[in-house]
Amino acid sequence: MTEDRVKSPLRVVLTDTDVTVVRAWRAAFADTPGIEIRQGSILDERVDAWVSPTNSRGRMDGGLDAVVKRHLGAGIQLRVQRAIRDGFGGRLPVGSAVCVPSGAVNPRFLISAPTMEQSSQNVSETLNVALACAAAFQAVHRQNEAAPGSIGSVALVGMGARIGRVPARVCANLMWTGYTLFGDHTFEDYDELRGTIIAQLDDIEKAPDTERVRIAPPVRGGARR
Repeated sequence: MTEDRVKSPLRVVLTDTDVTVVRAWRAAFADTPGIEIRQGSILDERVDAWVSPTNSRGRMDGGLDAVVKRHLGAGIQLRVQRAIRDGFGGRLPVGSAVCVPSGAVNPRFLISAPTMEQSSQNVSETLNVALACAAAFQAVHRQNEAAPGSIGSVALVGMGARIGRVPARVCANLMWTGYTLFGDHTFEDYDELRGTIIAQLDDIEKAPDTERVRIAPPVRGGARR
């Protein structure tokens, strides 16, 4: 079932070392309140959770995953892969995410959201960035439902913009699309989230890459608009 969220108190930080991504975010999120955007390393962000773009097996062997594993220790990969095994049978579909304790004070949690099936996959012609970003915020919802208030702040990088080869402007617009679902809605499961996004963005390649697309979750009995 889809529930509406009138307002989220979550503090969201978008941070990346790539100035092109940062500029694209500033354009895409220009009219979106409550978003902090800056150039820098996610390792410097003091937040409750980091979001790491990953692959479906949770192998933290490249990109930000590898940086995070070096920073938090090899045990973080074991926790991510255990969560994938226990919750998804060992393979985390794009459009899903897991949230695990980091074993550190900062951040307390790591959210792993795959932008690709295999390591180093080119996802520039896919909707994977929107799916991964939306799934990451869905994981925030689920963690806070299980332990209210446990994630009050979260940091994300340019998902798919480096290894996935997604152009910065496209990355920023798809992340905006994924984020807009968070402020107002949550989904009961990831299958519904993926189905909603894919159904509405299926022909997005026909739109100019400067265009942002807002997704309207399906209306059901009990859902409010």
